[in-house]
Amino acid sequence: MRAAERGTSVLKSGVKRLLGRAGFDIVRSTNNRGGVDDFIPFEAVMRAARAAGLSVGDYIDEVMNGTPGATQSTVDELRALGVFEAKPDSVLEIGPGSGRYLEKTVKECSPDRYEIYETAAPWANYLVDTYGVIAQPTAGASLAPTPDGSIDLVQAHKVFNTLTFLSACRYFFEMARVTRPGGRIVFDVMTESCLDPATVRAWASQGGDGHDSYPAAWPRRTCVDLFAALDCRLEAGFLAPMGFASTEVLVFKKGT
Repeated sequence: MRAAERGTSVLKSGVKRLLGRAGFDIVRSTNNRGGVDDFIPFEAVMRAARAAGLSVGDYIDEVMNGTPGATQSTVDELRALGVFEAKPDSVLEIGPGSGRYLEKTVKECSPDRYEIYETAAPWANYLVDTYGVIAQPTAGASLAPTPDGSIDLVQAHKVFNTLTFLSACRYFFEMARVTRPGGRIVFDVMTESCLDPATVRAWASQGGDGHDSYPAAWPRRTCVDLFAALDCRLEAGFLAPMGFASTEVLVFKKGT
């Protein structure tokens, strides 16, 4: 249940081109509620991944995004930072999409409860059927079905690079609300560390007419200060690949 509209003209055209080479065409899902299925179409990607002999996550990393091992490298960094060391029993993920981070998170910590907020119905149904996760109803930037202080690990990957500033803020407030004392919040944003002049030029030249909000830049200090005001301390940050560019993964710990 992806809570974010993550389509971009760059990615859409690239996906269509790659799938076309493999003999597949993009057809909009008839039961999609918006979101990731607009540019990572469920049926076509599943067929293409099977044809390539790859898992869905590896297919998206290697073929569609051109960044082999990107998802695993992020998970490896989180493991090294001790995010999974406490074996979180409850995990919540905003916008898991195809589930490539979800799959690896489950392998790392085997949580008893895994909630997802995903707006693309085909992918949400697939994740429920495959991993037994709980698909929560989505409504704007709300995580209302999840009680206060009930989640050990809240995460979102490749979501907030696509949202407007205020939409991301609303999610941040909700993420802090549902995280238990001592729990962690993990997500990536496109900070100034990811936006050197050459990269900005590349985005501008690659993007065509672009998307209403993508790529969305976030001042790092604003983000860190906002979470500090919510009693969430920054533990670490590192850069992760995103196509030809990068995004910064931030790890916060909520006060006890």
